[in-house]
Amino acid sequence: MDAQPDRSFAGLRQAAIDLLPAIEADADEAERLYHQTDRVAEAMRAQGLYSFLIPKAAGGAELPFVEAMEIVELVSRVEGSAGWCLMVNGVMGASAGPFLPDAGVEIVYPGGRNSTMAGQGVPRGYAREADGGYVIWGNWGYASGIQHADWVHSGCFLTDGGEMRIDEHGHPDIVLCHHPKDTIELTGNWDVHGLRGTGSFDYTLKEDELFVPAACCYKFDNPTQRRGGPQYGAGLVASTTWGHTSWALGVGRRALDEIAALARSRVDAFGRMQDGAGFQHAYGEAEAKYRAARALVYQAWEDLSESFARNRQGSIEQIALIRLAMRHIHDVISDLSTFAHRASRGVSLRRSDLQRCYRDIHSGTQHILLADEIAQACGKVLMGAAGEDAQWNVLGLSE
Repeated sequence: MDAQPDRSFAGLRQAAIDLLPAIEADADEAERLYHQTDRVAEAMRAQGLYSFLIPKAAGGAELPFVEAMEIVELVSRVEGSAGWCLMVNGVMGASAGPFLPDAGVEIVYPGGRNSTMAGQGVPRGYAREADGGYVIWGNWGYASGIQHADWVHSGCFLTDGGEMRIDEHGHPDIVLCHHPKDTIELTGNWDVHGLRGTGSFDYTLKEDELFVPAACCYKFDNPTQRRGGPQYGAGLVASTTWGHTSWALGVGRRALDEIAALARSRVDAFGRMQDGAGFQHAYGEAEAKYRAARALVYQAWEDLSESFARNRQGSIEQIALIRLAMRHIHDVISDLSTFAHRASRGVSLRRSDLQRCYRDIHSGTQHILLADEIAQACGKVLMGAAGEDAQWNVLGLSE
């Protein structure tokens, strides 16, 4: 078993704070490499930060989502790609840890091992049932953190006789399959605008097909919870919403911090930047929008966490609110980073922390979980128009 760090919230938060100087110092190198540096990734893992949402029964810290959110926010404020890789490991720990069968936990997290994971859960590959598991094939993308992962999780459409299997709600039946990293090869195509340091390469299998034991698989939507507290009951819906929201809080704050610092120091032909009435007004509005969006995020998550603390699952309305808050904070940081970019008068055209924030934010907003269709489903729920049997799934509502 790996040496165990302090797994309390206070201990993990302090570990993150202690790592911030190294994370910031390695930011340019991570962009050059197109993935996190070995130094940062190994320190994150050694301090237990990559396993802070794995259930205790599988060897993790099982932090409440709100506490884990604060840690990702801290790291993302310093460097967006490092925060992204941290939240991805959190999402995967909060899914594989609670939902893998017992035999699968012993394979993926043997003896409570601090295993790391990457891959694409949104299905791109295919699977067919085989004796004792599934045979999978295909190509996947956006494997953030894959350079430092032990395991890969790959979303697959289930097929029968070459045809896609459809569930009782009329949606494709999807299975998440976990396999060792040495079963894949990267396509080397992460040449991107922002989030360069995440190493989110596409990948494929080394062989045409791969057998994955059933113990290393679970269903994409509404999987059976096998361990951990009530917060895991909402499945990938809650964990993915938590992850992208946490990241947006940190990188959005950094964009505001950078333009404020520039305004305090910059003097040009029009005078001192911070003294401009127009800039002061626009900056105040950006602060108000960011702080209001952040307050909505924490209000929605604290309300949901209170239900978890009382051993209750979140209501369909509570899930709608965390998903709507996720979309809203991304809309806000997109706007405020555009304001900061334009107000900088050329500074963010060149390599700088402000430019990195701008690029990272407008890359993060491309994620499928920010699709208009999911935001529309939130509105449908909150106006009381969803059906009585409606349930959330990762990509919307099942009714």
